[in-house]
Amino acid sequence: LQKHGVGCTHCRCYEGENAFARVALVDGDRVFRGSNRGGVLQQHPIYLDEADLAYADAFDLIHTTNNGFIDGLLPALHELRPLISYDFSYRWNEEDRVDQVCPYIDFGFLSCSDLGDEETKALCRRLYDKGCGVVTATRGSKGAAVYDGAQFYSQLPDYVTPIDTMGAGDSFATAMLVAILQNMEKLGRTDWENAMLRAHILPGALKTAAAFSARTCLVNGAFGGGAAVPESLRARFYREI
Repeated sequence: LQKHGVGCTHCRCYEGENAFARVALVDGDRVFRGSNRGGVLQQHPIYLDEADLAYADAFDLIHTTNNGFIDGLLPALHELRPLISYDFSYRWNEEDRVDQVCPYIDFGFLSCSDLGDEETKALCRRLYDKGCGVVTATRGSKGAAVYDGAQFYSQLPDYVTPIDTMGAGDSFATAMLVAILQNMEKLGRTDWENAMLRAHILPGALKTAAAFSARTCLVNGAFGGGAAVPESLRARFYREI
């Protein structure tokens, strides 16, 4: 975390199994083979005290995911100044989660590689109607569709021969959100509810996101940093996947 400049002053540590996923590479495409579903986090879900909320309130945006175990904390985070983004991954089909989360988020990200064009648009409209501000559906080689309640935007991917697609969707979301925030700061505007502002910013942000996501596909493990795995663990890993 320190090497990549990620602050960890508000992290909590518990005895137990670290979260992990088992992943296989198939022709450069990452395929998940299972996980321990958050590890020790299942027994020690995240809580936010007043110091944590004050820390979060100093940022421009708060990002979490369906694996963050903090859906119940979103109403409190929604009261803070930052915008909120949420990655549903493939769990946008869980109606209880959608109903609980959408009223409190400004950006929702969905993995929809198996859906057609019209199905994707219908899904985006449904989550927007549930309260999500801007809905982004990423569909791999078919590109991304974005709906802000006023219009749809589309972005084709920058095609590359991938080494490892791990993190491509996260990279798309990251670059898109950072570009939006940078442009809002440049324009001196904070009113993301303004449709004209969104129409001015979103096309360029999506283009930036596609380029950044493509570069991630050319790196092992999303951002490198690989480590040698002992032979005993390697044998167990391959046996289990």
